[in-house]
Order: sequence, then structure tokens, then C-alpha cells
Amino acid sequence: MSSSPRIELGKLGEAYAAAYLEQRGYRLLAANFTLPVGRNLRGAVVNNEIDIIAYDGETLCFVEVKTRASDWFAPPQVNVDLRKRRQVARAARAYRRMFELENESYRFDVVTVVLPDDSTPQIELIKNYF
Repeated sequence: MSSSPRIELGKLGEAYAAAYLEQRGYRLLAANFTLPVGRNLRGAVVNNEIDIIAYDGETLCFVEVKTRASDWFAPPQVNVDLRKRRQVARAARAYRRMFELENESYRFDVVTVVLPDDSTPQIELIKNYF
């Protein structure tokens, strides 16, 4: 069973984003890091995922990667809406608590990757997105 083209696009975008961040001097710690952040109303454990966790110098960065085949309709970062920002922030808080990093400086970055069929990927890093 193969995964959907959207999932494949996302995986490819995350690989491009990780390589791009490393070229920019980030020290990568984890990719697709999933951790429990609480329970829902039915008592089931709720997990959230952080696409990339890395250090930019001394700053711990929680990076959301958004990949699109085209930015014709809207830039990829528009999909990092309030709900997504809350999910990432909640996961980041749990991560910092888990590894006793509450006192370290941190921020939330977004990497957008546009992968048109006919040309080179366009990658943009937006530091301190939220």
C-alpha cells in the first residue's frame, strides 16, 4: 500500500527543509517528533507532532514545515493558522518540560517549500513566525 501523493509531497518538503536549515547553520535535533500533550474530552491521549526541532545558535527552534506543489492559490504559510499554532505551542511546551528546557530561549519558525514540477524548489525560512 503506497501513501498518498500529498503525504509524499510533505515528506519531500520536510527533507528539503531539514537540508536547508542545516545549510543555514541550524543543529537538527529531531524530525516528526510526536509527543502526548494531554487528553481529550473522552479521556483519550492527544498527541501533537513537531516537524523539526533544532538549535539556531543558542535558541531552541520549533519548526513547522509547509509544502505545496504551487503557491498560485496562496503562500504555504497561510496554513499555519491559529489552531495549528496552538497545537505546535502545546507540543513545544510539553517537549521543553520533558527535557527540562523551560528556561532556554526558544522560538517558532516556519519553512515553506514550493515544489513546482518544472523548476527548482523554492524554500523560505520565516523566523519567529508566531
